[in-house]
Amino acid sequence: MNLWIKNGHLLDPANDRDEICDLYIKDGKVAKAGSLLSDTEKEECEKNGEVIDASGKYVMPGFLDLHVHLREPGFEYKETIKTGTAAAAKGGFTGVCPMPNTKPPIDSPERVREVLAIAERDSLIHVYPVGAVTVGQIGDEVTDIKGMVEAGARAISEDGKSVMNADVYRRAMSEAAEAGIPVMAHCEDKNMVGRGAMNAGKKAELGLEGITNAVEDVIVARDILLAKETGAQLHLCHCSTKDSVEMIKFAKEKGVKVSGEVCPHHFSMTEDEIPCDDANYKMNPPLRSREDVERLCQGLSEGTMEAISTDHAPHAEEEKQKSIADAPFGIVGSETAYALAVTNLVKKGYLTPMQLVERMSTTPHRILGVPGGNLAEGMPADITIADMDSEYTIDKDTFVSKGKNTPFHGAKVSGRVHYTIVGGKVVYRYE
Repeated sequence: MNLWIKNGHLLDPANDRDEICDLYIKDGKVAKAGSLLSDTEKEECEKNGEVIDASGKYVMPGFLDLHVHLREPGFEYKETIKTGTAAAAKGGFTGVCPMPNTKPPIDSPERVREVLAIAERDSLIHVYPVGAVTVGQIGDEVTDIKGMVEAGARAISEDGKSVMNADVYRRAMSEAAEAGIPVMAHCEDKNMVGRGAMNAGKKAELGLEGITNAVEDVIVARDILLAKETGAQLHLCHCSTKDSVEMIKFAKEKGVKVSGEVCPHHFSMTEDEIPCDDANYKMNPPLRSREDVERLCQGLSEGTMEAISTDHAPHAEEEKQKSIADAPFGIVGSETAYALAVTNLVKKGYLTPMQLVERMSTTPHRILGVPGGNLAEGMPADITIADMDSEYTIDKDTFVSKGKNTPFHGAKVSGRVHYTIVGGKVVYRYE
């Protein structure tokens, strides 16, 4: 089916295009970008295709979320590939990278193929599996990285924990470098975290054990050094501290192949906004200090931090009704990421609209090495159409995700996704 998107404000960083123009989509690819359609093409769209009037909206390459938890297999009561990718589509994401800490973990070529088979059946967006670093995510034995890549894995990660044995991790990094895929690192020294449940700051008054910045920073430093030695492409997930930003900046200056992501909750909220013993505010890494948040926002602005990812981590309602001390870590993020980024980064002057597209689309596609993030003629028609001015209140009861665990319920935001298009097909539209 052909698609004509007219009168939209095109933001395409890969081609340095920032203009009001039309897009013509044919056979799942961008056929024309910016040029006027012929009368024949317009007539074809009006008769046999679809016409979208994008007046007053931005037309952007589809967003890619480098960090989600779809929970399938093993925890389908929290989320499934079907519900999680539907939530991502509602959030403007045309692709997602599900982390491997499922049950069983995604730690073999067979399990990578199983994820892809479910995605082929149940997902309307692209699913790029991330394989585990070690067998069973136990930390002792490196997985068959080459085999997982051949099966369709696009990266490796031990997300949910760090590989504490540096020698094992170094060998895995070397194999990932040879396979040409990134290593996505969850940076947490488990020997230091103990029973920590939140930032070791002011909210220690709740009587909970704290998680210091050093818990993250020590592993960030170690992983950067291992990436330098092995030549691996290192991507640091959900960075939350000011020193993580500084170390990434320093490593880039020294030529280390490293990138970092920031999640919306870490640039939108501080520990001071935790109202009480409410587990919807419990995530890992925890909400940090105002000083940390400000440096994360600056890092995104200057380009040290190159990606915005969600760490979408759904849980059942009864799990999050427990105290912060006993509840699992994690909040959902697929359906709120864009609005939180517009509200807290664009509206506050940290990012321009074009830079926001770079952080949510162009650069994530480059980091992962997959097609997308580019609306030049001939490229896949993976597109997000959204505005940055609609004002509304986040309502968890409208979420498509099975998970409703969010601290942003009731928050006033700006920016709404209107269409998500994958391969020229509309997979989400705001009604």
